[in-house]
Amino acid sequence: MLPNVKKYLSSVLTTIKDNDGESLGTLVSLRDVHVQNHNLYIEHPEKRFFKRFLKPPMDEVVFSHMKVLYHLTKDPPGYMEAYKHQAAACGGVMRLLQQLKDENWCLPLMYRVCLDLRYLAQACEKHCRGFPPGHVLEKAADCMMACFRVCAADGRAANKNTKRLGMMNLINQLFKIYFQINKVDLCKPLIRAIDYGTFKDPFPLPEQVTYKYFVGKRAMFDSNYRAAVEDLSFAFSNCPARFASNRRLILIYLVPGKMLLGYLPRKSLLERYDLMLFYDLALALKAGNVRLFDDILQERELELTSSGTYLLVERLKFIVYRNLFKKVYLIRKSYQLDIADFLSALQFVGVTDVSLEETHCIIANLINEGKIKGYISYDHNKLVVSKQNPFPALLST
Repeated sequence: MLPNVKKYLSSVLTTIKDNDGESLGTLVSLRDVHVQNHNLYIEHPEKRFFKRFLKPPMDEVVFSHMKVLYHLTKDPPGYMEAYKHQAAACGGVMRLLQQLKDENWCLPLMYRVCLDLRYLAQACEKHCRGFPPGHVLEKAADCMMACFRVCAADGRAANKNTKRLGMMNLINQLFKIYFQINKVDLCKPLIRAIDYGTFKDPFPLPEQVTYKYFVGKRAMFDSNYRAAVEDLSFAFSNCPARFASNRRLILIYLVPGKMLLGYLPRKSLLERYDLMLFYDLALALKAGNVRLFDDILQERELELTSSGTYLLVERLKFIVYRNLFKKVYLIRKSYQLDIADFLSALQFVGVTDVSLEETHCIIANLINEGKIKGYISYDHNKLVVSKQNPFPALLST
């Protein structure tokens, strides 16, 4: 046996003996310096007399890790084979979780193995062929779900020793996969497991920040803007300032979410995180300038689409209409307003390709969404608005 391999296995045994899950996780992480040790690149480590060193299921975890290293260092890298062995390591971790009845010291090991499983699945999606997009990532999610079920079912141990402490970390990994493969509906039972679970002890704050970010994103897609803003605000407030890129990712959803509730962003905040696009949109929204809003949307379509916020920002258009039509009401100072006046307002701000019938539809949608209190009198071609608060604040709609 090569001396470096013996030293490596000795380190693994020491961490197991000491119940040191953090160090054990490092020893099977693809990001640790030990991966540079060429002596560990072994295709069939189970044939090299290692059985006497490790007992199941840790032998499967460590042997699979060595096989992963072997296939990743081939030319070209064997991503699919590496992924399959990483999935086997994940299965070994799951069996270890089942074996340790009232202990949770191995949770950091689970975190590392599942994280690397996701990374390798992403590499397969990028470099390998012969399967539908998202297939390998979905299989990786299935492996993680096996670990998640073991953690979620651990109701016997005391809270400090329960494996349920690992639930949120796994859920965050699963969120990243489900959002990437566009299967956001699969997040619902995971959210329910946290929100309605019996385990109420707080999870680590960094995990809570990631969790709230994804839950807020999902709520945004469900048009539940108040809940989305609450979750995303928590994520932004608790994300350390040094993680500027993460804070920017949160703001990409938080800013339009707050705009949908009637809050306009501060210019200084948008300048700091290079999000001046939203400042330009806010100016158009405040002025009720539909044409300017459309021009910005068209000009920045690629940027908004790549960030996944195009449809979200597009929903702001009804607020632009609402603000423009409110100006008509304030000018006319009447509760019975000619539809033609709204058409004239649209034409005034540069929307020349709209008809009277389309103006009717826009107003009907605003009434349906609660942004205008009133009704359309088709016989008289008028909008009759309420005498009390005809244009409710966006927070109340």
